[in-house]
Amino acid sequence: MRLTYIYHSGFALEAEGFSILIDYFKDTNPDPAKGFVRGELLKRPGTLYILSSHFHPDHFNPDVLKWKAEKDDIKYIFSKDILKRRRAKAEDAFYMKKGDVYQDEHLTIRAFGSTDVGISFLIETQDKQIFHAGDLNNWHWKDESTPQEVAEAEGNYLKELDLIAKYTQAMDVVMFPVDPRLGTDFMRGARQFIDRIKTGVFVPMHFWERPAEVMAFAPYAESKGCRYVVLSVPGEGTGIL
Repeated sequence: MRLTYIYHSGFALEAEGFSILIDYFKDTNPDPAKGFVRGELLKRPGTLYILSSHFHPDHFNPDVLKWKAEKDDIKYIFSKDILKRRRAKAEDAFYMKKGDVYQDEHLTIRAFGSTDVGISFLIETQDKQIFHAGDLNNWHWKDESTPQEVAEAEGNYLKELDLIAKYTQAMDVVMFPVDPRLGTDFMRGARQFIDRIKTGVFVPMHFWERPAEVMAFAPYAESKGCRYVVLSVPGEGTGIL
Protein backbone atom coordinates (compact mmCIF):
# COMPACT_ATOMS: atom_id res chain seq x y z
CA MET A 1 0.00 0.00 0.00
CA ARG A 2 1.33 3.42 -0.95
CA LEU A 3 0.71 6.69 0.90
CA THR A 4 0.95 10.02 -0.95
CA TYR A 5 0.91 13.44 0.70
CA ILE A 6 -1.48 15.83 -1.03
CA TYR A 7 -1.39 18.92 1.20
CA HIS A 8 -1.97 19.86 4.85
CA SER A 9 -4.05 16.93 6.20
CA GLY A 10 -4.78 15.47 2.79
CA PHE A 11 -3.45 12.02 1.88
CA ALA A 12 -4.08 9.36 -0.75
CA LEU A 13 -3.77 5.64 -0.09
CA GLU A 14 -3.41 3.27 -3.03
CA ALA A 15 -4.12 -0.43 -2.54
CA GLU A 16 -4.86 -3.28 -4.89
CA GLY A 17 -8.32 -2.69 -6.35
CA PHE A 18 -9.09 0.60 -4.64
CA SER A 19 -7.79 3.99 -3.49
CA ILE A 20 -8.68 6.29 -0.61
CA LEU A 21 -8.43 10.10 -0.57
CA ILE A 22 -8.74 11.72 2.86
CA ASP A 23 -9.39 15.39 3.71
CA TYR A 24 -8.68 16.80 0.26
CA PHE A 25 -8.50 20.57 0.23
CA LYS A 26 -6.30 21.32 -2.77
CA ASP A 27 -4.23 19.31 -5.23
CA THR A 28 -0.46 18.95 -5.41
CA ASN A 29 -0.10 21.45 -8.27
CA PRO A 30 -1.51 25.00 -8.56
CA ASP A 31 -3.06 23.77 -11.80
CA PRO A 32 -5.39 20.99 -10.54
CA ALA A 33 -5.35 19.30 -13.94
CA LYS A 34 -1.63 18.64 -13.41
CA GLY A 35 -1.97 17.55 -9.79
CA PHE A 36 -1.67 14.02 -8.42
CA VAL A 37 -5.39 13.64 -7.71
CA ARG A 38 -6.72 14.86 -11.02
CA GLY A 39 -3.81 13.61 -13.06
CA GLU A 40 -3.36 10.15 -11.53
CA LEU A 41 -5.72 9.13 -8.75
CA LEU A 42 -8.96 9.75 -10.63
CA LYS A 43 -7.61 7.70 -13.53
CA ARG A 44 -6.53 4.76 -11.39
CA PRO A 45 -8.66 1.60 -11.85
CA GLY A 46 -10.84 0.45 -8.97
CA THR A 47 -13.04 2.13 -6.40
CA LEU A 48 -12.04 5.57 -5.15
CA TYR A 49 -13.21 6.40 -1.62
CA ILE A 50 -13.26 10.09 -0.72
CA LEU A 51 -13.34 10.72 3.02
CA SER A 52 -13.78 14.10 4.70
CA SER A 53 -13.53 14.41 8.47
CA HIS A 54 -15.37 17.73 8.80
CA PHE A 55 -16.57 20.83 6.98
CA HIS A 56 -13.63 23.19 7.62
CA PRO A 57 -12.28 24.39 4.25
CA ASP A 58 -8.78 23.05 4.98
CA HIS A 59 -10.30 19.54 5.24
CA PHE A 60 -13.21 19.59 2.78
CA ASN A 61 -13.44 20.97 -0.74
CA PRO A 62 -16.89 20.61 -2.35
CA ASP A 63 -15.21 20.34 -5.74
CA VAL A 64 -14.70 16.64 -4.97
CA LEU A 65 -18.38 16.11 -5.72
CA LYS A 66 -17.82 17.15 -9.34
CA TRP A 67 -15.49 14.21 -9.87
CA LYS A 68 -18.34 11.70 -10.07
CA ALA A 69 -18.86 13.01 -13.60
CA GLU A 70 -15.32 11.80 -14.42
CA LYS A 71 -15.22 8.51 -12.52
CA ASP A 72 -18.05 6.01 -12.13
CA ASP A 73 -16.65 3.98 -9.25
CA ILE A 74 -16.39 6.66 -6.60
CA LYS A 75 -17.81 6.64 -3.07
CA TYR A 76 -18.10 9.66 -0.79
CA ILE A 77 -17.92 9.15 2.97
CA PHE A 78 -18.30 12.39 4.90
CA SER A 79 -18.72 13.52 8.47
CA LYS A 80 -22.33 14.42 9.21
CA ASP A 81 -21.48 18.05 10.01
CA ILE A 82 -20.82 18.56 6.27
CA LEU A 83 -24.49 17.78 5.65
CA LYS A 84 -25.66 19.87 8.60
CA ARG A 85 -23.65 22.84 7.38
CA ARG A 86 -25.19 22.37 3.91
CA ARG A 87 -21.83 21.89 2.23
CA ALA A 88 -23.31 18.84 0.48
CA LYS A 89 -26.73 17.22 -0.02
CA ALA A 90 -28.14 14.08 1.57
CA GLU A 91 -27.83 12.09 -1.66
CA ASP A 92 -24.20 13.10 -2.23
CA ALA A 93 -22.52 10.86 0.33
CA PHE A 94 -22.67 8.30 3.10
CA TYR A 95 -22.60 10.41 6.26
CA MET A 96 -21.02 9.35 9.53
CA LYS A 97 -21.05 10.57 13.11
CA LYS A 98 -19.02 9.33 16.05
CA GLY A 99 -19.75 5.63 16.63
CA ASP A 100 -20.93 4.89 13.09
CA VAL A 101 -19.43 2.16 10.89
CA TYR A 102 -19.20 1.89 7.10
CA GLN A 103 -18.37 -1.49 5.60
CA ASP A 104 -18.07 -3.03 2.15
CA GLU A 105 -15.98 -5.65 0.35
CA HIS A 106 -12.77 -3.59 0.53
CA LEU A 107 -12.74 -1.96 3.93
CA THR A 108 -14.39 -1.06 7.21
CA ILE A 109 -14.38 2.54 8.43
CA ARG A 110 -15.12 3.38 12.06
CA ALA A 111 -15.87 6.95 13.08
CA PHE A 112 -14.32 8.14 16.32
CA GLY A 113 -14.59 11.58 17.84
CA SER A 114 -12.76 14.87 17.44
CA THR A 115 -11.77 17.65 19.83
CA ASP A 116 -12.67 20.25 17.23
CA VAL A 117 -15.39 19.48 14.66
CA GLY A 118 -16.47 16.28 12.97
CA ILE A 119 -14.86 12.88 13.33
CA SER A 120 -11.66 10.87 13.01
CA PHE A 121 -11.39 7.74 10.86
CA LEU A 122 -10.12 4.25 11.64
CA ILE A 123 -9.82 2.37 8.36
CA GLU A 124 -9.53 -1.41 8.60
CA THR A 125 -8.39 -3.14 5.43
CA GLN A 126 -6.16 -6.07 4.46
CA ASP A 127 -5.76 -6.94 8.17
CA LYS A 128 -4.30 -3.48 8.82
CA GLN A 129 -5.56 -0.55 10.87
CA ILE A 130 -4.99 2.95 9.48
CA PHE A 131 -6.00 6.02 11.49
CA HIS A 132 -6.56 9.56 10.23
CA ALA A 133 -7.19 11.92 13.12
CA GLY A 134 -8.90 14.74 11.23
CA ASP A 135 -8.77 17.55 13.80
CA LEU A 136 -8.54 15.26 16.82
CA ASN A 137 -5.69 16.57 18.96
CA ASN A 138 -4.83 18.06 22.32
CA TRP A 139 -5.54 21.57 21.04
CA HIS A 140 -4.31 23.64 23.93
CA TRP A 141 -2.37 26.84 23.42
CA LYS A 142 -0.26 26.66 26.58
CA ASP A 143 1.39 30.05 26.01
CA GLU A 144 -1.92 31.87 25.51
CA SER A 145 -4.61 29.93 27.38
CA THR A 146 -5.57 29.94 31.04
CA PRO A 147 -4.70 26.88 33.16
CA GLN A 148 -8.42 26.06 33.20
CA GLU A 149 -8.62 26.17 29.38
CA VAL A 150 -5.53 23.98 29.08
CA ALA A 151 -6.96 21.45 31.56
CA GLU A 152 -10.31 21.39 29.75
CA ALA A 153 -8.68 20.84 26.35
CA GLU A 154 -6.54 18.05 27.72
CA GLY A 155 -9.47 16.38 29.47
CA ASN A 156 -11.55 16.40 26.29
CA TYR A 157 -8.71 14.92 24.28
CA LEU A 158 -7.87 12.19 26.77
CA LYS A 159 -11.54 11.21 26.90
CA GLU A 160 -11.55 10.63 23.14
CA LEU A 161 -8.23 8.83 23.32
CA ASP A 162 -9.65 6.49 25.97
CA LEU A 163 -12.51 5.52 23.65
CA ILE A 164 -10.11 4.72 20.82
CA ALA A 165 -7.81 2.73 23.09
CA LYS A 166 -10.75 0.65 24.32
CA TYR A 167 -11.29 -0.47 20.73
CA THR A 168 -7.66 -1.09 19.79
CA GLN A 169 -4.27 -0.98 21.49
CA ALA A 170 -2.26 -0.97 18.27
CA MET A 171 -2.42 0.66 14.82
CA ASP A 172 -0.32 0.12 11.73
CA VAL A 173 -0.38 3.69 10.39
CA VAL A 174 -1.42 6.92 12.13
CA MET A 175 -1.79 10.34 10.46
CA PHE A 176 -2.00 12.90 13.27
CA PRO A 177 -1.72 16.70 13.73
CA VAL A 178 1.66 17.99 14.88
CA ASP A 179 1.04 21.72 14.57
CA PRO A 180 3.84 24.13 15.61
CA ARG A 181 1.35 27.01 15.82
CA LEU A 182 0.37 25.65 19.23
CA GLY A 183 3.69 26.86 20.64
CA THR A 184 5.12 25.18 23.72
CA ASP A 185 4.09 21.54 23.97
CA PHE A 186 2.84 21.46 20.37
CA MET A 187 3.75 17.77 20.26
CA ARG A 188 1.87 16.87 23.43
CA GLY A 189 -1.19 15.31 21.77
CA ALA A 190 0.99 13.19 19.48
CA ARG A 191 3.09 11.99 22.44
CA GLN A 192 -0.02 11.05 24.39
CA PHE A 193 -1.38 9.16 21.40
CA ILE A 194 1.65 6.93 20.85
CA ASP A 195 2.07 6.48 24.60
CA ARG A 196 -1.40 4.96 24.68
CA ILE A 197 -1.63 3.20 21.32
CA LYS A 198 1.27 1.25 19.84
CA THR A 199 1.87 2.78 16.42
CA GLY A 200 3.81 1.18 13.56
CA VAL A 201 4.14 4.22 11.27
CA PHE A 202 3.48 7.77 12.47
CA VAL A 203 2.89 10.45 9.81
CA PRO A 204 2.58 14.06 11.07
CA MET A 205 0.13 16.42 9.38
CA HIS A 206 -1.54 19.83 9.82
CA PHE A 207 1.85 21.56 10.08
CA TRP A 208 1.16 24.03 7.27
CA GLU A 209 4.43 25.39 5.86
CA ARG A 210 6.57 24.41 8.85
CA PRO A 211 7.69 20.81 8.20
CA ALA A 212 11.21 21.30 9.56
CA GLU A 213 9.82 21.92 13.05
CA VAL A 214 7.91 18.64 13.19
CA MET A 215 11.19 16.75 12.84
CA ALA A 216 11.60 17.49 16.56
CA PHE A 217 9.09 14.73 17.27
CA ALA A 218 11.17 12.07 15.51
CA PRO A 219 13.36 11.03 18.49
CA TYR A 220 10.36 10.52 20.76
CA ALA A 221 8.37 8.64 18.13
CA GLU A 222 11.32 6.39 17.35
CA SER A 223 11.91 5.74 21.05
CA LYS A 224 8.39 4.27 21.11
CA GLY A 225 9.14 1.97 18.19
CA CYS A 226 7.43 4.11 15.52
CA ARG A 227 8.68 4.56 12.02
CA TYR A 228 8.44 8.34 11.74
CA VAL A 229 7.63 9.48 8.20
CA VAL A 230 7.46 13.18 7.35
CA LEU A 231 5.89 13.84 3.96
CA SER A 232 6.02 17.57 3.30
CA VAL A 233 6.28 18.05 -0.46
CA PRO A 234 2.90 17.77 -2.20
CA GLY A 235 2.93 14.61 -4.28
CA GLU A 236 5.63 12.95 -2.18
CA GLY A 237 4.86 9.31 -1.43
CA THR A 238 6.12 6.24 0.34
CA GLY A 239 5.29 2.57 0.68
CA ILE A 240 3.84 2.07 4.15
CA LEU A 241 2.45 -1.47 4.33
